[in-house]
Amino acid sequence: MARSGLGKGLGALIGTPTVTARSDVAESGERVHQISLANIVPSTFQPRKDFGREALQELTDSIRQHGIIQPLIVRRAGTRFELIAGERRLRAAQEVGLVSVPAIVRTANDLEVLELSLIENLQRADLNPIEEAQGYARLANEFGMRQEDIALKVGRSRAAVANALRLLDLHPQV
Repeated sequence: MARSGLGKGLGALIGTPTVTARSDVAESGERVHQISLANIVPSTFQPRKDFGREALQELTDSIRQHGIIQPLIVRRAGTRFELIAGERRLRAAQEVGLVSVPAIVRTANDLEVLELSLIENLQRADLNPIEEAQGYARLANEFGMRQEDIALKVGRSRAAVANALRLLDLHPQV
């Protein structure tokens, strides 16, 4: 369940699918495709650095028992697909030995990919404060976004974004 106070969810930033092959339809009405794990590459925009061994093992066990409940989100990257959202699910699927995973294919530029990756992790409520701040810093530094713009995109207050960014100014030992 999404954390209250975050405002916009992933749906506010996501475009339309680009693949029209036979597929299932998600609750949102979007097409869900089975994509080979060998054709999915991780995103360089993933804000999460620590995936937590125990939590990842729990997800792996769940996928082994119930399968993948929520599709991954990917975008085309040449002949392959770049992961936008669902890296924990991807890692767990690899551990289980799945050959393919359900995924929604989106059209998204780099800015949208970073925004989506950050929002997905913020909604999960376990992104650590430094990872959150680093995500905001990337939006500012790589895409020239102001704190106000970042706050609007991720559904946080400008003060929350500013305070998070201040963490990056602290001495590393703090």
